[in-house]
Amino acid sequence: MSSESPITVLVVDDQDLVRSGFKAILSTYDGIEIVGTARNGVEAVQEAQRLKPDVVLMDIRMPEMSGIEATRAITGNPLLAKTRVLVLTTFDIDEYVYDALGAGASGFLLKDADPDEIVAAIRVVADGDALIQPKVMRRLVETFVAARPRAGWGSADAADGRRAALATLTDREREILMLVARGLSNDEIAEDLFISPATVKTHLARIMAKTDAHDRAQLVVFAYETGLVSPAR
Repeated sequence: MSSESPITVLVVDDQDLVRSGFKAILSTYDGIEIVGTARNGVEAVQEAQRLKPDVVLMDIRMPEMSGIEATRAITGNPLLAKTRVLVLTTFDIDEYVYDALGAGASGFLLKDADPDEIVAAIRVVADGDALIQPKVMRRLVETFVAARPRAGWGSADAADGRRAALATLTDREREILMLVARGLSNDEIAEDLFISPATVKTHLARIMAKTDAHDRAQLVVFAYETGLVSPAR
């Protein structure tokens, strides 16, 4: 993304006050442009298709269509391949966040995060880095995988597909995927494996292609769901 172009954002929430609040606050930051708002999942999908924003701030609990369904529709649309979804949640441990990641969300934010944190997260996601705070995301994923081991996320066919995808990874790709799931950044992975960050990015691109992962967040979920990485006890 050009540093001269503003990051376009679509704000989705069923509460008028929340939408207007996010719009008013985020609009004060340089490089951030709020191009639209939506009050439910149906409107979110429609507005995303119309506006093609860089980032969608997505509420989870909404009428007509949930944020999870809307996220799945947006991330599954080839015309919106460059649009990232950042899920907004009221709780730091929200049972729906895990499902949202499975649907293709690039990460999550607490609604009470301060404006600087929200803007920083938007910029990180817009740049293509899926996780805002990898270690926090890792703990979240560990919590839900421990509570819902291997089952409850997708069909048996989907589970078989994930295992088959895992089998296609090289030893180096598995090694990098494990480090991603443990919360390491590209630079940290490069340092750990004595390779360049550019090489790490190349490997990650191949891993995403083989696992059909939308972004880094889904790689973390994939690693835990396939048992490549085990939840901390």
